[in-house]
Amino acid sequence: MNKFKEAIKNEELRVLLIGNENRFIVNTLINTLKANDVEVRCVSPNVTELSHIKDVPRDCILYLDEGEEKDFVEVDMYLRDNYGDEDIRIYLIGTHDQFQYTFKNIAESKFAACFERPFQASDVIEALKNGASHDEKEKEKKRILVVDDDATMLRMIKNWLSEKYTVHMVTSGMNAIQFLAKNEVDLVLLDYEMPVTSGPQVLEMMKSEPQTASIPVMFLTAKGDKESVMSVLALKPEKYLLKTLKQNELIANIDEFFAKQK
Repeated sequence: MNKFKEAIKNEELRVLLIGNENRFIVNTLINTLKANDVEVRCVSPNVTELSHIKDVPRDCILYLDEGEEKDFVEVDMYLRDNYGDEDIRIYLIGTHDQFQYTFKNIAESKFAACFERPFQASDVIEALKNGASHDEKEKEKKRILVVDDDATMLRMIKNWLSEKYTVHMVTSGMNAIQFLAKNEVDLVLLDYEMPVTSGPQVLEMMKSEPQTASIPVMFLTAKGDKESVMSVLALKPEKYLLKTLKQNELIANIDEFFAKQK
């Protein structure tokens, strides 16, 4: 059984098609997807209707209709705001002019794929296959949560680590606690100094909850003086890493940690 069929068997490949189900082309696409064992649900491009769906799948297809471009932009933004770019894939189907309008509001790079009408349903199915295959590879990667109030630092670390690891990012200590309550990770890279809720406070909260108590934590800090180092080590993190580390040094530290776990 290939990975695409296996994903379907495990109910991992479901599609939310956002468009007018009464349109002939939309209905044809739905039937073609179903014929290829893809579970499809169709809803109109309406944020209120979409908000009633409790279990939005990873793959969403936006079928742009004439004159409804603004509605689709609102739907796209709703999906990204509520589920995040890392947890959802959005495919776009429409005309060249509709794409140009959409890309003024949402960067083209944000979409998993774009199909200009007239399009081939087989191309859409192939893109879904590629997405499922990518997910299988991602599952094999260790998951790391990076916590830092500096957005530039977050993006840099994500770029450094993403080839080998699945990287999630949050910008505050409380966001980290909320994320960990719903998601499993193998390691947390935690900024030591943050406003409102500091790194040590986050670690204390993690250790107080059975669900997060055993998650390994490495501190990231800009301070390398003896007093700062000793205060961090007293909290017994897995490691204490300076933010001045180069890319290869940071990766080497994380690789070494996971290698020892084996």
